[in-house]
Amino acid sequence: MPYEPPPHLAGLTLAQIAALVDERKLPPIETWTPQQSGESHMVIAADGTWFHEGGEIRREAMVRAFASLLTRDEDGQHWLVTPFEKLRIEVEDAAFIATDCVRTDDALVFRLNTDELVIAGPDHPLRAGGTADAPALYLHARRGCEARLNRSTWAQLAEIALAEGAEDNGWHVASQGAQFRLLP
Repeated sequence: MPYEPPPHLAGLTLAQIAALVDERKLPPIETWTPQQSGESHMVIAADGTWFHEGGEIRREAMVRAFASLLTRDEDGQHWLVTPFEKLRIEVEDAAFIATDCVRTDDALVFRLNTDELVIAGPDHPLRAGGTADAPALYLHARRGCEARLNRSTWAQLAEIALAEGAEDNGWHVASQGAQFRLLP
């Protein structure tokens, strides 16, 4: 069955987006107890490109499949988890890149570079990092993993914030009842 990415965010209601999020079936890695652990020899570069043993993984379907097995532990280490093994993966900045953002009703919705949709809110907070000169925004995607907002997505979010009076509220945005600061 061919892969069909979700439609453009701007044409969807919050209810449609929520239904697409609910339809996504991820492997139940939380229930797996792999007996072996080791190195995956994989790296996720700061720009979201995946590498294995120095070579770029060019097949998007493979990246999506590997990404569905990704988790991050309390120490900040990223892992690819299967029922049989748990493999360490190097992540230079964030596991995912947020590539699109839209305000829909009372929610901010993001598309990741893996075509996943994430609705910011209490379960998926935004976090401001970096410095005042070079701010970076991160979105909690799932299983401890974050998505860094790319430049155009950060600009989209800034436009939303400005339209909602960000200069008056200290550069905050709200989504599903949660407030998030956009500057470190």
